[in-house]
Amino acid sequence: MTLTELRYIVTLSEEKHFGRAAKKCFVSQPTLSVAVKKLEDELGIALFERSKTNIVVTELGLRLVEQARTIINQVHVFKDLAQEGKDELNSPLRIGAIYTVGPYLFPHMMPDLATSAPEMPLYIEENYTSVLKQKLKACELDAIFVALPFDEPEVVTLSLYDEPFVVLLPKGHALSKFDRLSTDMLIKDNVLMLGPGHCFRDQVLSACSELLNLVGLEEGKSNKLITEGSSLETIRHMVASGLGISVLPQSALMKGFYDERLLDVRPFVEPVPYRTVALAWRVTFPRPKAIDVVTQSSKRIQSRLKKDNN
Repeated sequence: MTLTELRYIVTLSEEKHFGRAAKKCFVSQPTLSVAVKKLEDELGIALFERSKTNIVVTELGLRLVEQARTIINQVHVFKDLAQEGKDELNSPLRIGAIYTVGPYLFPHMMPDLATSAPEMPLYIEENYTSVLKQKLKACELDAIFVALPFDEPEVVTLSLYDEPFVVLLPKGHALSKFDRLSTDMLIKDNVLMLGPGHCFRDQVLSACSELLNLVGLEEGKSNKLITEGSSLETIRHMVASGLGISVLPQSALMKGFYDERLLDVRPFVEPVPYRTVALAWRVTFPRPKAIDVVTQSSKRIQSRLKKDNN
């Protein structure tokens, strides 16, 4: 039994397909298939039920795959612990962020960390919260930027900053005459939002209950809610084209991210809807100095951006 074989069965349990699992493991399909069968023969049990069209993990296989995942994670912890005697800021840091944070944070953070931790290479990734969570637990990422709430066992979460929501309008829109807007003023227009799977979509619907009522309306009725944007930048361009209005986090509308000749931005009336951005990492991660420099960098960036846009 080898760690490689354990990685194979974990990946196969996730992909439910030999070809996709082999590709993800960077091996040929026959290599992966033979290794999985060898492990099953060694254990004397079937981990997977195979058919021409489907692969299903057996009941006992589920328990063993979960144990294999734990073993793999502990190996990563073992390797990380070996770094404790070395400079914590001298090894690569793998950090992720949700799609609505990464584009507005990473371009500032990378040069900032190049100054405060010049010997620490930074590898970044943007993804959905659910994917980032799994990669954090699997030790594929060291820390992730997410929006609260985010509660996971064996994970530390530190709140970094609160970010208000704002309304993005086409230049000269009827709502531009108001200094501040209430959520019920938005439902008379086409509201552009991210698609399902984006946590920011859920946060907006939670903060703006009037929009939540529109989501359930059947097609063909007075549904003014359009879910088309695959990213905040796509939505920004759609608003600039006059296709509707949108609710965005304030960081997405800092100076330089939108054309003031095409767009208007209005804040909400009190109480202003907002989200809390946090940094999350495993309790076993043995490089607290690395977490600290990332935390301090994030706070410096937010302070600087607020000052630049006042």
